[in-house]
Amino acid sequence: MSLRYALLALLTAQPMTGYDLAKAFHSSVGHVWHAPDSQIYPQLRRMETEGLVTGTSVPWGPRGTKTRYDITDAGLTAFREWMTEPLEYAREREPAHLRAAYFEWTEPDVVRKQLEAHIAHFTDQRDQWVAQREAIRSRTHPIVRSRLDRYPPEDWDRIVEYKAFAYEGMIARADAEIAWARRGLALGRELGGSSGG
Repeated sequence: MSLRYALLALLTAQPMTGYDLAKAFHSSVGHVWHAPDSQIYPQLRRMETEGLVTGTSVPWGPRGTKTRYDITDAGLTAFREWMTEPLEYAREREPAHLRAAYFEWTEPDVVRKQLEAHIAHFTDQRDQWVAQREAIRSRTHPIVRSRLDRYPPEDWDRIVEYKAFAYEGMIARADAEIAWARRGLALGRELGGSSGG
């Protein structure tokens, strides 16, 4: 259900077509909540049926149309209610950590490659998250810019700083994963080969 609230959050910035909303999702909220387009479009249609958004046909190209979505009062109410609900934490599923618990079953070279891939993945993620945070802080991120244009200046610091704060948490998580994998590389050098048990 979090996908619908992520979409509602984006629509509080401005009305968007489904295409523009999917694009905005992947360049902003998608960093904290992954969803493919195949989930976004059906969710928008359900939200329209439930009265959380309205869809209006707008011209597109020489003869086509697109649907532009706007959040309704009911959508704003639903979003505000969701924001006040206690967060339910899901149980962790960490395949890299699960595999690490059984590294004794494989060769040191396999361990090294897996941990190096882990470092590369989180280094790439960290770079993206830092870039997002900086675009938010500089107020050049397109969705943040739209949001600032829509809301009064006295709200701007809260809008910017809470969004930057979300990315700071993800950057810290990436730093921790990179440090963990580096510790694993050192441990692999210290412990050597596989025992198969």
